[in-house]
Amino acid sequence: MKQFFQNITSFTMAFLVLFSTVSFTVDKHFCGEILVDQAVFSEAKSCGMHGDMPASSEDDCCDEEKVIVEGQKELKISFDDLDLEQQVFLASFSWSYLNLFEGEAQAETPFFHYKPPLLVYDIHLLDETFLI
Repeated sequence: MKQFFQNITSFTMAFLVLFSTVSFTVDKHFCGEILVDQAVFSEAKSCGMHGDMPASSEDDCCDEEKVIVEGQKELKISFDDLDLEQQVFLASFSWSYLNLFEGEAQAETPFFHYKPPLLVYDIHLLDETFLI
């Protein structure tokens, strides 16, 4: 069970690192106030109104919007970069979390390594004593 939770935790942390470092762009094309197309990782398709309008037209009804989501560039965070309150919280949290799963002490069986002697004679048969 412990191995299962360790696997789930490591899998979750790997995805967390992967998704925190990914950068992507969301491109939106509006015609007036209506969203015509939305695309992730590529250019949004236009409504075709750009070709009909003259270049000198000031009241262009179409609008392009780009939302850029930057991923984290540096993954290594030093313990010294944290302020004192964060260091105390991190140290106390990790200490209490590690001591949370401390197992109970198991009583040692004194005859665990004892091997019984080999049975040379069947005493019940020799003494003719049978339990009924």
